[in-house]
Amino acid sequence: MSTINIKPLADRVLIEPAAAETKTSSGLYIPDTAKEKPQKGIVVAVGPGTKENPVTLSVGDTVLYGKYAGTELQHDGKDFLIMKENDILAIV
Repeated sequence: MSTINIKPLADRVLIEPAAAETKTSSGLYIPDTAKEKPQKGIVVAVGPGTKENPVTLSVGDTVLYGKYAGTELQHDGKDFLIMKENDILAIV
């Protein structure tokens, strides 16, 4: 994991989404047109939190989030998501 110079504000977190599955459990390859957007990723940066909502996540946590949660952004050719901590469903 490389260092990133984006610092989220308040109770927001920056997530690097996991790569989409390329092969099914039975061994079939999935074409690019049928791949689904992953709902799992690694936290790469966290904000300081707020008085009402302190941040409970830490850098390096693997998390699950909603299908349409967060805002997509690109930085140095990599895709990231930035979202509020309460959009995250679980820590894996």
